[in-house]
Amino acid sequence: MTPSSHPVIRLKPKANARAIRHGAPWVYDNELVTDRRTKALAPGTIAVLEDAERNALALVAVNPNSRIFARVLDRDCGAVIDRAWLAARLTRALEMRQRLFDAPFYRLIHAEADGLPGVVIDRFGDAAVIQPNAAWADVLIDDLAAALAQVTGVTTILKNASGRARVLEGLDEENTVLRGTAPDAPVPVPMNGATYMADLTGGQKTGLFYDQRPNHAFAARLAPGARVLDVFSHVGGFALACLANGAASALAIDGSESALQLARAGAQAGGVADRFDTRKGDAFDVLTALGEEGAQFDVVICDPPAFAPSKQALDAGLRAYERVARLAAPLVAPGGYLGLCSCSHAADLAKFRTASSRGIGRTGRAAQIIHTGFAGPDHPMLPQLAESGYLKALFYRL
Repeated sequence: MTPSSHPVIRLKPKANARAIRHGAPWVYDNELVTDRRTKALAPGTIAVLEDAERNALALVAVNPNSRIFARVLDRDCGAVIDRAWLAARLTRALEMRQRLFDAPFYRLIHAEADGLPGVVIDRFGDAAVIQPNAAWADVLIDDLAAALAQVTGVTTILKNASGRARVLEGLDEENTVLRGTAPDAPVPVPMNGATYMADLTGGQKTGLFYDQRPNHAFAARLAPGARVLDVFSHVGGFALACLANGAASALAIDGSESALQLARAGAQAGGVADRFDTRKGDAFDVLTALGEEGAQFDVVICDPPAFAPSKQALDAGLRAYERVARLAAPLVAPGGYLGLCSCSHAADLAKFRTASSRGIGRTGRAAQIIHTGFAGPDHPMLPQLAESGYLKALFYRL
């Protein structure tokens, strides 16, 4: 397809063309001259983005149903967005992961930061799960799956269509098997000396959160001989890493029985089941109950879901993070450690640190921050997109 055969969309005179030239990946609907022709473009259409003076800026994928009207695919307007183009992006991403990880268990594509906007791909050995959270990736899903199989050699490829991002894009929520056969049992994933069980078909998102890997590793360094409490534990993230590194015991709290079942299976597979226990319930209720019981732990980690998924939810989210810290701090034995995490991109590090420290302070405990953690390098951050650096972890000594 030649560039001239692509439709053209144009920035308004006051829109920031320089930001696009400097690597900004998104164009919002209010930054574009939108006429009937532009609004009638099919979601996923490839178009040429021009500035107000009609200079070509980039090839973009458009979705008139989304506030993010256009996502930059390539700054070269002569590029051909096909299977070979996808394979080149995947190869570039794979080279870095193979350098960083000694086993094929990682996030292979982290959306905009890996040059495939809106696309998340997590790899689980011979299987991969794609979350195509942008319309263009849905349109090219067969080519994307073929390129993925070609570049990585994976034999099973699943499409996971769940999540808030696809709803915002006006996309369906239908999970499908793109290649191979869906696994009929959870897939064991080795990480930080522990074994995690990833449910690729019925679990949250792609089945496992790889982003916390370096923070699990830091918590594990505090764990030898320790009593560990892992709140909002999902499939046992922090608990299993700590047990693998010599924790005396670990208690995992989560509201999902199926997640706790996977955590128990991981403990069994890792040979640490005799030191592992679970408790199902609302995390706030269980934290309150443990406080009333006078329970004490040497290491307490809280890794809640995104309390502030948007700017509108920020104030309520910060209050929730403060409350987590306030309920968790009394459970930490003197001289023990408290890890607090946030995956809310709307709550930046400074705001999250302030809320967490205020929550601890309200309990009368003195605290020192000993470590600030982020997502692992398989979740790279695009400097021009703050949202791609969403994960923060603060470790305190109380």
